[in-house]
Amino acid sequence: MANFTLRPMTVSERKYSYVQSPQIQGQTGNIGYLRGDFGSNGNWFYTTWFDTRSQWKSDEFKQDLDDVINALRSQNYGLLRDRATMYSVCRENKDSEMKGNYTTEFGFRADSEKYAFLLRCIPVQGDYNFYCFCYVRKWLDKHIEEANRDIRFIDSHYKELFRIPDGEHIIVTDRYGKMKSYPCRYIDDYHLEVGCNLFHICEFAERMEQDCCTYRPESAAGSKNYDER
Repeated sequence: MANFTLRPMTVSERKYSYVQSPQIQGQTGNIGYLRGDFGSNGNWFYTTWFDTRSQWKSDEFKQDLDDVINALRSQNYGLLRDRATMYSVCRENKDSEMKGNYTTEFGFRADSEKYAFLLRCIPVQGDYNFYCFCYVRKWLDKHIEEANRDIRFIDSHYKELFRIPDGEHIIVTDRYGKMKSYPCRYIDDYHLEVGCNLFHICEFAERMEQDCCTYRPESAAGSKNYDER
């Protein structure tokens, strides 16, 4: 039986409880994820596994995953015991609350020695009730620590314009005045994702300049040193 700890996810960790881009999957050591639900009566237990990086799915990992899931299904933890017990455990842990697409969701992190398991729980009937995203622990923690430096936006001359937190949005306005919002993700200090596209920070600035586009933080309150270009 693997020894592990369980706690609510931090705000920075929550975004990793969803499917990531291939680039972030590789940097964080995302092995795959488990999706499950408790069926129509709330007491069954159905699961489906999805591979991300099958080369990291070692016997040691599979044993740790089994141990964590089985422990969370036990009466001692109860988080994955059934839908009603999940709801009670989630409500008892207010720090786990997170905004979902249509309802309140709850996030927990379980750590074994080498692996991190990020659980996003939705204790309502008619939906999948949990997702468990599995990571190489040290890789995930390293990426989160670096992403907390924020995403840097520059102009084509490398002058810094502003920064936004990882996962926030920018507004791009094209030459015709049409505006569109794009989510942004930190890759490293010199690379970022804007929407579904990967850019070097200078490449993005040059592309915007060539296309006569301007860009700014969607939320001025969440930006730093904002100077529109």
